[in-house]
Amino acid sequence: MAKVEIYTWRTCPFCIRAKHLLDSKQVSYTEYAIDGDNAARDAMAERSGGHRSVPEIFIDDRHIGGCDELHALERAGELDPLLAA
Repeated sequence: MAKVEIYTWRTCPFCIRAKHLLDSKQVSYTEYAIDGDNAARDAMAERSGGHRSVPEIFIDDRHIGGCDELHALERAGELDPLLAA
């Protein structure tokens, strides 16, 4: 099973939606709730190539993007193979 990491804010609707998709697939993931933590946000931005919005999602250390990109991978049938790696 792939290593999945997601940077979130607890009340962010896009974060909740992305986690819901992962939960529906019974994927375990590490969540970094960075609400108001500027140092953590800076670290996330450095890791994601400058992206400062949440969520930012990584699968096996590969930056996937945010909620829209995660759902686009699902619609294209490309998410399951990434998660199974």
